[in-house]
Amino acid sequence: MTWSVLSRLSFCCTRCHLRHYATSSKLDHYEAVLEKFPGGIQMAFAYGSGVFKQMGQSDAQIQRNMIDLIFVVDDSYRWHQQNIKQNRKHYSFLKYLGAKQVAKIQEKYGAAVYFNTKVQCAGREIKYGVISTKQVIIDLLDWSTLYVSGRMHKPIRILIPPTKVELCSAIQINLENAVHAALLLLPETFTEEELYQQIAALSYDGDFRMKFGEDKNKISNIVTPNMAYFRKLYEQILLKDEHVKWNMKQGILEQYPNHVSQFHHLNLLPKTVQLNLLSCMHRRPGKYPDLEEIIRQLAFDSNCADYVRKGIAEIVRSSSIGQSLKSIYTAGLVKSVLYSSRKVQKMVDSKKNEKNVLQP
Repeated sequence: MTWSVLSRLSFCCTRCHLRHYATSSKLDHYEAVLEKFPGGIQMAFAYGSGVFKQMGQSDAQIQRNMIDLIFVVDDSYRWHQQNIKQNRKHYSFLKYLGAKQVAKIQEKYGAAVYFNTKVQCAGREIKYGVISTKQVIIDLLDWSTLYVSGRMHKPIRILIPPTKVELCSAIQINLENAVHAALLLLPETFTEEELYQQIAALSYDGDFRMKFGEDKNKISNIVTPNMAYFRKLYEQILLKDEHVKWNMKQGILEQYPNHVSQFHHLNLLPKTVQLNLLSCMHRRPGKYPDLEEIIRQLAFDSNCADYVRKGIAEIVRSSSIGQSLKSIYTAGLVKSVLYSSRKVQKMVDSKKNEKNVLQP
C-alpha cells in the first residue's frame, strides 16, 4: 500500500460513503434471497443486468435476468462451512473436498472470489461470489485484480452496508482512483457520458472475454441508461478536483493535461498500476529506477495514456483468465457451458439489434 493511499485513508471520513450508491426502500425480494444464506456477511451488493436497466431491455427482461451478487465475509472458511451445510446443492463437486479447500481455492486462485452460479433462490436465478474482507480491501485500494473493485466503479445496489471503517474508506478511495485513471486516458475536452464510459471500461480493457463472448456494446449499454447513478457516484469527486473543470449544464468537462496534472493523477493511481508502469518503463539493465522517478518521467511523456492503459489492461487480463479457469471447477462444466452460451447469445442479439438500427 503506497503512502498516498495511507494518507487518503487517514483523512477519509469515518462514516460510510455508500449514500452515493443505489439503495432501495423495496428490499423485500433481496431480503428473501439473503435469508437463504448464513450470517456473517459483512457487506452484500447486487449488480448487473438483473438489477440495473441496460439499453434495449424492458422491465420484464430485467426480471428474467440472473441477479449477480457479491458477499464480503471476514472468515471465508467458516462461512463456506456453514453454507455447504445449508446450501449444499449450490456447489460443484468441490464441496466434497470440504470447506477448507473451497476457501483455499477462493483465496489462492483467480481474483480471490468464489462464485456459485445458476442458483435458484427465492424465485430468481442468482449468481453469488464470496470474497474475504481482507481481499476486497486490497483490491479496492491497490487494484490487485480489478475484479470486485471494477464492479464497484459502476452502479451497485447495497443490500448489507459495511460497518468497518477500513472498508468504507477503501470504497471511497476506489472511486477516486477510477477518476484519476480515467482523466489520464481522456483528451482535453470530453462529455460527462464519455467520462463514465471510460470509467466503466477500466475493468474491461484487457479482458479476453470482450473479444468473444461479451456484447461489444456492453459499456455504452451500461452507462447510457444509468447516467444519473453514475453522476451520484462521481459528482462530488469531480467538483473537488482542481485539475478538471465541469460545465454541468452542457455536460462538458475540460482538463489541462500538462505535466503538473498528469503527475498528480499518476501519483494517486493504485499500487498495482504504478508497479506495472514501473515494469513498462524499466528498460535499462542493471539499474532499477525509483517509482517516483518513473512517475515524473511519465508526467512529461506524450505517450503517458498508452502506458497507463497498458498497465491497467495487464491487471484485468491476468485476473479475468485466472477467474474464468477457476469457474470451470467452481461452477462445474455444465453450468460453465450454459453460462458462456448465454453470454454469446447476448452478443449475437446485440449485433442483430445494431443491424436493425442501421437499416433504413
